[in-house]
Amino acid sequence: FQDEYCDASGDVDAEQVLRLREVLKPRMLRRMKEDVEKIPAKEEVVVWVELTAQQRAYYRALYENQIHILLEGQKVKSVPQLRNLSMELRKICNHPFLCDGLEQDYTDKRLAAAAEMGEAAPTPLQLLTEGSGKMGLLSKLLAKLKRDGHKVLIFSQFTTVLDLIQDFMNASGYETERLDGSTSAENRQAGIDRFNTEGQGFVYLLSTRAGGMGITLTSADTAIIFDSDWNPQNDLQAMARCHRIGQTKEVK
Repeated sequence: FQDEYCDASGDVDAEQVLRLREVLKPRMLRRMKEDVEKIPAKEEVVVWVELTAQQRAYYRALYENQIHILLEGQKVKSVPQLRNLSMELRKICNHPFLCDGLEQDYTDKRLAAAAEMGEAAPTPLQLLTEGSGKMGLLSKLLAKLKRDGHKVLIFSQFTTVLDLIQDFMNASGYETERLDGSTSAENRQAGIDRFNTEGQGFVYLLSTRAGGMGITLTSADTAIIFDSDWNPQNDLQAMARCHRIGQTKEVK
């Protein structure tokens, strides 16, 4: 192959690539998606979500390196570590429960406020939903998409975010499948088959890297990018996983 198609340095130039294509043409068939299936135009919607008041307080305290004051009384090991400040801030934007100590602090404050007002204690689902602007919006989006008969893919870079979303799904009673780097090949295909079956499945949770390659979820028509990848091409690859994609919502 090198003697026939590579130069002395081992590289292949454009002319040699064209020659190779002619040789492979009778043996390889390449079809583009648009050649074999009519695909609706993709609509992208970027939704900017405000932080909740408590999220904003955590964010500012972390940014100003004053989180230990805000979490006064917590053990040192339960305080978010600031080795990577940008990552900790990003976690807070997704959900404060991702940072060490903040789930307990938020829960204690909500329970104390409910007791002071004489209200019923918030449920775990309420704590999860009300603790993050993104999660609150996701709750409203999914309720509408469920009513309208859609099937949804939700992508995140972080498996810890998928853990929280899965907790929300379980508490809300939504049918959910999941795919990340730890999913076995057997469970992966079984989950895809269940999701693509008519009348089954509602939400498929996927990590952006694991779900962006090698799978096709033909029954999904809506993809939600819960948090954007540092590399935009990874998000574009993830969006292409469902053939019938009609809407892509990027939640920031």
